[in-house]
Amino acid sequence: MAGQHPRLAREYETVAAMIRIYCRGCHGTRGGLCDACRVLLAYAGERLAACPFQSGKPTCAGCPVHCYRPAMRERIRAVMRYAGPRMLWRHPVLALLHLVDGLRDAAVRRGIADLS
Repeated sequence: MAGQHPRLAREYETVAAMIRIYCRGCHGTRGGLCDACRVLLAYAGERLAACPFQSGKPTCAGCPVHCYRPAMRERIRAVMRYAGPRMLWRHPVLALLHLVDGLRDAAVRRGIADLS
């Protein structure tokens, strides 16, 4: 995701890590992604690149815009449900930064702070 804001690049890195964890755990892949997960990652990258919020993008859970098609949204939810709890062990820094982003989103929504 060259040329994008660091926040979006980190978001892509997080979703890619989650898809890798999911693919390995649920599809048994080693050293890469299966075709279905490769398509999902490419789709997630396209959606991030087209995000109307760009650097101010909230986490998906806090986003007012549902940019994923319903079928892809269900697939990414399954990935997040499986990989989310495992992120703390496999990618602790990305997991903590994602949690901080979620807290920042909640604070901004409540009008507590503008931490962008």
